[in-house]
This record gives sequence, C-alpha cells and structure tokens, in this order.
Amino acid sequence: MTEKRDLVGKVAVITGGGSGIGLGCARYLAEAGAQVVIIDVNEAAGEAACEGIGREVSFIRGDVSSSADCRRAVEEVAGRFGRIDILVNSAGVIRRKSVVDLEEEEWDLVLDVSLKGTYLMSKYAIPIMERNGGAIVNIGSGWGLKGGPQAAAYCAAKGGVVNLTRAMAIDHGPQKIRVNCVCPGDVDTPLLRSEVVQLGADEKEFLAEAADRPLARLGEPLDIAKAVYFLVSDLSPWVTGAIVVVDGGGLA
Repeated sequence: MTEKRDLVGKVAVITGGGSGIGLGCARYLAEAGAQVVIIDVNEAAGEAACEGIGREVSFIRGDVSSSADCRRAVEEVAGRFGRIDILVNSAGVIRRKSVVDLEEEEWDLVLDVSLKGTYLMSKYAIPIMERNGGAIVNIGSGWGLKGGPQAAAYCAAKGGVVNLTRAMAIDHGPQKIRVNCVCPGDVDTPLLRSEVVQLGADEKEFLAEAADRPLARLGEPLDIAKAVYFLVSDLSPWVTGAIVVVDGGGLA
C-alpha cells in the first residue's frame, strides 16, 4: 500500500489502537497517509504501537469508558491538528460467561468499554467532525448479529454497537458524517487468545475450531483494516448505516 496516499491531510482517531484490530487499523490508515492518533488505556502498548508503526502516529492515554478521558482526548486532538476526519471505535473487552456466571462488574466493564466507549468518543468527536464531514467506523462482531456461547455481555454490547451505528448514520448524515460498522469473525489477536484462558480450553483445539469456516483460516487484523479503510476512504462516498461482515464466511 506504499503507493496509496489518499488519506494525506486526514486525521484519524483510533480507540484500542495499542493492539489487535485497532493496531492493524492504525498501521493501515497511517500507510494511506492519515495522521493517526491512538487512544488506549494501556500506555505501554500505545507507545509501542507508535514506535512500531514509525510514521504519522501519536498516542494519547485514555479510558474510553470515562467521559472525562474521552472529552480530554478529543480536545487534545482538535487542539493539535484542528480537525478530526475519521473515528474508528475499536476498543473492546470480552468476558466468556453466561448471565448467571457474570459478576455485575464484569457486565459493566464489557458494556462500558465496547458500547459506552463508542457512544462517548462519538459524542465528543462528532462536533469537531461536523466542520468538514467525515467517517466513523464502529467495530462490532459477528456475535453482534447472532448469539454465541458463554459471551452474554459481549453479545449484548456488540449488538448495541450494531444498532447504534444505524441510529448514528441517520442522525449525522445531514452533517456529511458517514457511520458504518465492521463485524469481524474470529481474528488472531490478544483478545481472542485471552478467551482460551478464560474458558480453560486447549489452545490448539480452540484456534482450529475458530478457523473452521469457508475460507478455512482465522482472520488477521489486516483483513479488518482493509474493510475499515474502504469505509473511511473515498471508495465509499454513498455508504452509511452499513453493517459489513468480515469473517471468512463464518456467518454464512
């Protein structure tokens, strides 16, 4: 993608950009020329991501479940660059438990990071984006479109992200802000591998089962990043309110 620099002059904010899908998006959008700002609660991961990408990337530590942190991060980006053109809401956590087994604080954590965090970052970024228009991509999940075992809070959160996307697209289309959702299948990330530990599963068997889909492999962060790029670039000027499944055919 080194020859493609069509996002030059754009400022992209990516939550959860210190690892996994968020990191993949940060790298790909930076390669396309965007000035990328990573928001992550993990300071070491965020700084390592900036060093690893090595171009047009900066880091702000922030907890997306905190209104004060989201407001501060958006204000810092706006103050530094004068604009926000792209927002990728990628921060998320998972707890593999049923509603019976979930502790209330675990439910709150999953909903606060994945769903409330998407709301808060959008709440503060959209007034800045309204100046020039822009694009928001919310990272959902296949489990936001169907149920999954022992993942009640995660399914609820991602289902909320999917329909929140549609509502935002309706509300903010008049301001020339497009809002779409990418729903990944199982992607080889630290979050996916954390599920192995939570479930006490055999890692080899777990990953083999996760890869059991028509395209016969796990996803990679780059697979998701390319879909996000499509949705934030000029390749999709009339696409908003869309739910794009990127899962190797798993839902099919």
